Amino acid sequence: QVRLVESGGGLVQPGGSLRLSCAASGSIVRINDMGWYRQAPGKQRELVASISRGGSTQHVDSVKGRFTISRDNAKNTVSLQMNSLKHGDTAVYYCNADAITRVSDGGNYWGQGTQVTVSS
Repeated sequence: QVRLVESGGGLVQPGGSLRLSCAASGSIVRINDMGWYRQAPGKQRELVASISRGGSTQHVDSVKGRFTISRDNAKNTVSLQMNSLKHGDTAVYYCNADAITRVSDGGNYWGQGTQVTVSS
């Protein structure tokens, strides 16, 4: 089993910055792709950014140039640096990971979510 714990959410003014972090723990053998998703009230959960184990990244068009995903394989962590935040970025942000554990050949895991609110 893998546990993902997010941190770093909060209230920020438009144009401000936040950094989200996610730490994975458990009987992990290897974590492959990691990502950040978000879900705003009344909307479907959407992928914001993803990163492969080798460091290849993808960002949804709406955050390109403002958000940057990164990871530390040695620490089993993934981060999302969010700059120039807009009202439309308000959502619950979820960490996601594809991982191989000592009891499973592969599984997909979610964190509990962290609230990001952009408001003046």
